[in-house]
Amino acid sequence: MDSAIAQKTWELENNILAVEAPNPSSDFIFYYDEVAQAMSLKAKPWGNDPHFFKRVKISALALLKMVIHARSGGTIEVMGLMQGKTGGDAIIVMDAFALPVEGTETRVNAQADAYEYMVDYSQTNKQAGRLENVVGWYHSHPGYGCWLSGIDVSTQMLNQQFQEPFLAVVIDPTRTVSAGKVDIGAFRTYPEGYKPTDDPISEYQTIPLNKIEDFGVHCKQYYALNITYFKSSLDCHLLDLLWNKYWVNTLSSSPLLGNGDYVAGQLSDLAEKLEQAENHLTHSRIGPLGTSRKKEESHLGKITRDSSKITVEQAHGLMSQVIKDILFNSVRQSK
Repeated sequence: MDSAIAQKTWELENNILAVEAPNPSSDFIFYYDEVAQAMSLKAKPWGNDPHFFKRVKISALALLKMVIHARSGGTIEVMGLMQGKTGGDAIIVMDAFALPVEGTETRVNAQADAYEYMVDYSQTNKQAGRLENVVGWYHSHPGYGCWLSGIDVSTQMLNQQFQEPFLAVVIDPTRTVSAGKVDIGAFRTYPEGYKPTDDPISEYQTIPLNKIEDFGVHCKQYYALNITYFKSSLDCHLLDLLWNKYWVNTLSSSPLLGNGDYVAGQLSDLAEKLEQAENHLTHSRIGPLGTSRKKEESHLGKITRDSSKITVEQAHGLMSQVIKDILFNSVRQSK
């Protein structure tokens, strides 16, 4: 494991270890009942209900592997697959593996060699006694949030047609390190032509100005699933061993210094949004019922939330540095 990647990854330790406490009985979730899974695949209850799957359970090991892979790509999108099973209305992700794909700063697609690698990997797992099926794909959105672009929606729709049950997971490694918690989203698309009866409420997130149009056009074509985490007793032991190795790097790192470029980009994007809003206010005309005013107030409200989010993240970084200074420098001075 590259030390630089490990250093950033272990800044997420508090988030990963905050999952459900392991016990011998919780290891049962890793048991793969081949007969039950075959019956579920035959019944296909998700075929009659576009909202059938509502939850995602991700193992700490799979989460760690996906975050490390996403972070290793830097500003380039990366991609991988997830293995697991279904359990009622939940998709259970037990493991994940990276795919050898070449991404860009805006997109990532699997080519023929990636599919060949996927087949070989799955067959090797079966031979080793790992019976879990591929239950989804994950990819990174470095610095611009967890949602599905138009290409992502098309990819997920295609996968749901031929590889059900299938899930799409998006990780933002840049915001993960900046916020100190894993920025992740899990999604499933609606069938073509389906219109949801209600507008599902999801957690607010900042969308860069150059991505807003793509986000707005396709946001009604998929829905988000609730994500929880779990870990086995073996996962707990492995995480403890890794923490013992990288805790020094974690304490000595600073999100304020390590994410300077990202923060500068956020402030630049915020300034562009404010300038755009100001120009629009200057040239807009208020209708008889004040609809234009309400629309502009809503737009400014979103900008305010964006600025508040940036401020909170920076405040958290400053507080962590102050706490470290008090803990270590005070002890040194007292000696």
